[in-house]
Amino acid sequence: MTDIAIDPTLDLFDEIERLKKERKAIVLAHYYQDPDIQDVADHLGDSLELARRARDEENAEVILFCGVHFMAETAKILNPEKTVILPDLDAGCSLADSCPGDQLRAWREQHPDHYIISYINCSAETKALSDIICTSSNAEKILRSVPEDRPILFAPDRNLGQWLIKKTGREMDLWPGTCMVHVTFSERNILSLKAQNPQSKFIAHPECEDHILRHADYIGSTTNLLRFVQEDPAPSFIVGTETGILHAMSKAAPGKELIGAPVEDSGSCSACSECPHMKLNTPEKMVLALRDLEPRIELSDGIREQALLPLQRMLAL
Repeated sequence: MTDIAIDPTLDLFDEIERLKKERKAIVLAHYYQDPDIQDVADHLGDSLELARRARDEENAEVILFCGVHFMAETAKILNPEKTVILPDLDAGCSLADSCPGDQLRAWREQHPDHYIISYINCSAETKALSDIICTSSNAEKILRSVPEDRPILFAPDRNLGQWLIKKTGREMDLWPGTCMVHVTFSERNILSLKAQNPQSKFIAHPECEDHILRHADYIGSTTNLLRFVQEDPAPSFIVGTETGILHAMSKAAPGKELIGAPVEDSGSCSACSECPHMKLNTPEKMVLALRDLEPRIELSDGIREQALLPLQRMLAL
């Protein structure tokens, strides 16, 4: 991306709309983005919904993906003919980084009879080595689709994998990866917050640690947490996931009280668990990305084609 300053008098959101039309671009954004980015997105969703949107998008020539690197890679895998850009190329993922392709390849060579289910929070290279991809929304369904007699490696999130084992009774070997956001919640502080707010329900993402999940009134994917807040009659919710989702929740359920689950040494706070990678994207960087069509996501044909098959298997289910 060229390093040319943006005119400080420019209305960034008007410029994004202008550039979208000029570039025939569409903006996809994850729920963990800043509110300003969520509000300007054409489509907002979790990893599964955004993968579907990327797959089904026919009219756009450019996809501006406001999320992290593996999400933009997924869009490129599904749309090799489109230009896929990410506002900040450094917007990575601690969970994806925990499972490099070469290490997964070594495990696969040691266990050639195992079926590999990889959580979508992984690199294109890791996807290419997998048999099928899952998201937190469909992980249980994906797991139940595997024949009972087939041994399984689940990568890279051990917390999601452990939750699935408890939920289904299906044994799996788990990769030891975790999300830097979802392992920071404090059991002590959450229990204290629950005691102070007895009317609140604690809801949590399955990437959280088991000792956190055991206190949850509801466990679900980002989208399912959003739906639960809308549909459940409770007046207040303590939300155990990245705090970006609170913006969408407040719009979907404006009468509900929403409290961000506290992390270690934070006490009680309303915005205490943010993904630093997600927050690297900004409206300014969106303008630059649309203007310059950089940074682009590029994949070799070999990796892309190999990664496409496990993604297609997931989307077919």
